[in-house]
Amino acid sequence: MLNLNTSEKNWASTMAARFEHKLRAVRERSAEKIPNRAVDGVHNNKIFEGNRDDADGICWWTNGFWAGMLWQAYHATHDDRYAEIARFTERTLDECFSCYYGLHHDVGFMWLPSAVADYRLTGDADARRRGLHAAQLLAGRFNPAGYIRAWNDFPDPDTDTRGWAIIDCLFNIPLLYWASEETKDPRFKKIAMTHADTVAANFVREDGSVRHIVEFDPETGAFVRDYGGQGYAQGSSWTRGQTWALYGFVMSYKHTGAVRYLAMAQKVAEYFIAHIPADGRIPVDFCQPAEPAYYDDIAAAVAACGLLELAQLVPGKKDEYLTPALKMLHALDDTADWDESRDGYLQYCSADYHGKEHNVNFTYGDYYFYEALLKLTGDEIFLW
Repeated sequence: MLNLNTSEKNWASTMAARFEHKLRAVRERSAEKIPNRAVDGVHNNKIFEGNRDDADGICWWTNGFWAGMLWQAYHATHDDRYAEIARFTERTLDECFSCYYGLHHDVGFMWLPSAVADYRLTGDADARRRGLHAAQLLAGRFNPAGYIRAWNDFPDPDTDTRGWAIIDCLFNIPLLYWASEETKDPRFKKIAMTHADTVAANFVREDGSVRHIVEFDPETGAFVRDYGGQGYAQGSSWTRGQTWALYGFVMSYKHTGAVRYLAMAQKVAEYFIAHIPADGRIPVDFCQPAEPAYYDDIAAAVAACGLLELAQLVPGKKDEYLTPALKMLHALDDTADWDESRDGYLQYCSADYHGKEHNVNFTYGDYYFYEALLKLTGDEIFLW
């Protein structure tokens, strides 16, 4: 737990309690949903969106985060109702295991905060089985040329994604670390570390900024090119990608003890911290124009989590990491929706720069906001 001053402790405790108090109302309204956003204050339900065999409905990549939020609250409060509702997501996601086309590199996001969280907290045997099944699927995407393939074949026959890897996957490989730790089988860990090393060598630029998509030759693993992806442009700095790298390398360090991952996390963190605006509100891309003003609260929340971890791992630089994390969390507090009659908290999230969804709510942003607050109070369970 971080050593905070009295003012910081009081604020964090108040905020975590405020979040959980609202969650008690939200959980009942969404007890039979798997939400990925709140629209006009009401959670949607990804169970009934999209087709069974695609990635837009039950297999949506963020479908584990609602359960993760509930498991965090269960750990903090010991209220069994949170576990009951979280298991609804876990059981419902079983359908995904037979949806071949719907699953890809994001299975870590789906099953770490749901099934694996359940197993870590309760020892449930079915939860363990689900987590290991998901780990096998992720391991199966590994190309021996040195990377985990992103996505599946696109409908456009002119788009060849066999060599594509994305920064987001660095945040999914903790599922592989967990599988190795759980089974004592080194295969999973070796795949994860090989991918992490490929990311370090090819995704992180010299200045600490991060590429979103990198294309490799699928036969040799040679770097081919990069793509702007969800950021503003090729060569720019998509902020959520920065945070997947920052926090992702922290997790690789925590699971392996390899100091090269800690050094890489610090390099990305230094770039991110240097570009945080004065008001603490994070744009979709650090290189985007001033107008229109598109924000991404998700990037702020994930970055805060990663920086709070670094503040504990590198005590000599505690304030260097803690201060910007608190700055971003205070900014999120100022703009969040705390109305208990409405679902969702963060209101300024964005899917990607050139898409249509800007300054909206996403459930996984709410999850990371809560995780950051619980890191401050010492009530978090590390799900990654």
